[in-house]
Amino acid sequence: MKAFTDEEMGRLLATTKEYSVVILNRGPKFGDESSPGVIWEHGRRNFGLRDDGVLAVVLPVADGSDVCGIAVFAATVDDTAAIMAEDPGVASGVFTFEVHPCRGFPGDALP
Repeated sequence: MKAFTDEEMGRLLATTKEYSVVILNRGPKFGDESSPGVIWEHGRRNFGLRDDGVLAVVLPVADGSDVCGIAVFAATVDDTAAIMAEDPGVASGVFTFEVHPCRGFPGDALP
C-alpha cells in the first residue's frame, strides 16, 4: 500500500464533492403480497435514476437484515429525500429510508 504525504492528501481531499448516502430499510409492508411487484418497479426507477446520472452507486443488500440497500446520490440531502419520497417502494410502505450527507471522489468506481 502506498504511503501518502500530507501534501498529497491535501491535494486529493480538495477534489472531493458532496454526495448523499441513502440507507434503505424494510418498511411495515415489506413481505406483503404486493412487495415483489413494488420492488420490481423500485428497481426500474433506479435504472432510470442511474441513466440520468443522479444515482451514482446502488448496492442491494440481501443478508436478511432490515437493511435492503445502500445508494450514493449525486444530489443534495434535500433533493435526495424528495427523490426517495417518490419511490414506489417508499410510497407503498415496503421500504423506509435514511439520507446522510457525505463526501466522495468524483470518478470513483466499483472494481
